[in-house]
Amino acid sequence: MNIPSDLKYTKDHEWVRIEGDTATIGITDFAQSELGDIVYVEVETVDETLDAEEIFGTVEAVKTVSDLFLPLSGEIIEFNKSLEDEPELVNSDPYGEGWMIKMKFSDASQVDNLLSADDYKAVVGA
Repeated sequence: MNIPSDLKYTKDHEWVRIEGDTATIGITDFAQSELGDIVYVEVETVDETLDAEEIFGTVEAVKTVSDLFLPLSGEIIEFNKSLEDEPELVNSDPYGEGWMIKMKFSDASQVDNLLSADDYKAVVGA
């Protein structure tokens, strides 16, 4: 299982890459492997400002649909349009081409509430 040490994580199995006041967010390798083949990613919250823990979209696999929870408060500024035609990128490259959204976060102190790679490994028993 791949858990890059340079990212932050949530207990909801999302990863967060912080670059200045922008966060790129996707689901972890563990999450995509548990879900199975991803067939659809829906995010209709671009240009909306949401609070941490609010649902920003859904990911649909062959057997289930899962909500996606925003790890930080702020404005969603971009959706990965590649996922419209190739949702399987979430399976093949969850930390790269399979990213889901980019956001401008409004409260930098919330970053401290995210999990380190080691903390996330403990959550998933890795």
